[in-house]
Amino acid sequence: MTGHATSTSNGYTARIAAIYRKMLLHKTYGFLLLLAGLPVSIVVYFIHLARKAQDGQKALIEENRKLLLESGAREKLLKEATEQLRRKHAFFGQTVTEEHTRREAERIASDKFDEKLHDRLEGLRIHTYTLADTYESLAANPVFMALSVIVGFPMYVLMAIYASPYVKYVAERLVMAALVILGVSFLVFTILYISPMNPAANLLGETATAEQIANFNHLYGLDQPYLVQLWNNLKGILTFDLGKSFAGNESVTTAIANKFPVTLTLTTISTLIAVLIALPIGIISATRSNSFFDYTFMFIALLGLSIPNFWQGLIFILNFSIKLSWLPATYNPDNWLSSIMPIVVLGTGLTAAVARMTRSSTLEVIHEDYITTAKAKGLGRGHVLWKHAVGNALIPILTIVGLQYGALLGGAAVTEKVFNINGIGSYIVDKQFIPDIPAIMGGVIYTAITISIVNVIVDLLYAFFDPRIRSKMKQY
Repeated sequence: MTGHATSTSNGYTARIAAIYRKMLLHKTYGFLLLLAGLPVSIVVYFIHLARKAQDGQKALIEENRKLLLESGAREKLLKEATEQLRRKHAFFGQTVTEEHTRREAERIASDKFDEKLHDRLEGLRIHTYTLADTYESLAANPVFMALSVIVGFPMYVLMAIYASPYVKYVAERLVMAALVILGVSFLVFTILYISPMNPAANLLGETATAEQIANFNHLYGLDQPYLVQLWNNLKGILTFDLGKSFAGNESVTTAIANKFPVTLTLTTISTLIAVLIALPIGIISATRSNSFFDYTFMFIALLGLSIPNFWQGLIFILNFSIKLSWLPATYNPDNWLSSIMPIVVLGTGLTAAVARMTRSSTLEVIHEDYITTAKAKGLGRGHVLWKHAVGNALIPILTIVGLQYGALLGGAAVTEKVFNINGIGSYIVDKQFIPDIPAIMGGVIYTAITISIVNVIVDLLYAFFDPRIRSKMKQY
C-alpha cells in the first residue's frame, strides 16, 4: 500500500511539474504563474542559480561559446548577414545607412550564433538546465510541496485552471469579458465627463447661484480631478455601490435592481420565442429553396427587418388596444397580457434576422461534400439534415443570436417608451439629458455585464456544437 501511495504521489508531482513547464513556455501564462506564486518563484529562482553555478554547466556553456568565437563562426555569420542585407536593400532600391545595416546584421548574426551554440550543446548532450527543471526536482520533496502550496496557493489554482482545457477556455472568456466591462466603464465615464452639459445647472435651474452650483458639485464630488472621479466610479461598480443619483437622490443600485429585471425578462422571452420560430422557418426555407414557402418566408422576414420598432408599437396600440380592446396599451407587471405586444415588437426584428441567417447558413452547409457523402451512403434525408447539416450550421446562427440579444437589451429604450415600460432603457434615456453620471454609469455597465455574460455563454455553445473548437482548446 505504501509503495502504491508513493507511486501515486510521484505521478501527481510529475503532472504538476509538466504543467509548470508547459506554462513557462507561454509568455502570458508564464508571467502570471511566476507572479501568482511570487514567494515560490523567488526561492526556485535562487536555487536554480546556485545549482547552475555548482554543477559547472555555466562553465561548459561558456567554454563552448568561446570555442565557437575563436573559430570565427560569429564573424562569418556577421559577414553573411551584412551581404544579405545589402543585396536586399539594393534589390528593393532602399537607401539605408551603414550604421543601420551594421546593427541589423549584428542582431541577425547574434540570433544565428545562439542557434548554432544550442545545436552544438545538443550534439554534445549538454542539457541546458532550466527553471522548470529546478522546480521539478524541488517538487519531488514533500516538504517543499506542502510549503509551496501554503505560500503559493494562487499559483496552484492557476495551474489547476490551465490543466483543464474547458476550465481554461471559460476563464479566458471571463477575463476578456471583465476587460471589456472596464473598457466600457472608462469610455462611458470619459464621454460624460467631457460632455458640455452641466448637471448642477440643469437640475438647479437658471436661477441657481454660483455658490449653490459649487455646493452641488462638492456634494457629488464633481469638483474633484478626472482621475479621482474615474476611480470612484470604477470602485463603485466593483463594489456594487454606485452612490446616489443626482436627480431624486435615490440609490442607483436600488433603482437599477427594480428596473433592470423588467427589461431583461422581456428581452429574454422575446429572444427565446424568436429563436423557436426562426430556426424551423430558416431550415424549411433552405431545404425548399426557391419555392413558394421560401419566397414567402423570406419576404415576411424582410418586412420584419424593415419595420421600425416605434412605428410597429404604435400600430399595435392603435389596433389591438384602442380599436379592438384586446390588449392593454401600457405595460403592467401584474397583468401578463400587457407584455404580449412589447415582446412581439422586440422579437420581430430578431426573428427576421435569425431566420435569414439560418437559411443562408443551412444552404451553405447542405451543399458541402460531406453532406453529399452522407446521402450517398444511404442515410435518410432527415438524419442527414439534423445530424450533419444543422449542427454545423449553428455556429453563425449562435453568433447572430448573441449579437442581436445585446442589441435588444441595449436598444429597448424605444419600445419601453412606446409602451410606458419602466425599464433600464428608458431609465438611461431619462438620465442622459442631465447628465446623471452615477445613474447612467450604473445602467450602461450592468447592461454591458449582462451582454458579456451572454457572449461567454455563446462562446461555450460554440465549443459544444463544434468539435473543431474543442480540439483546439486541448492543443494550446
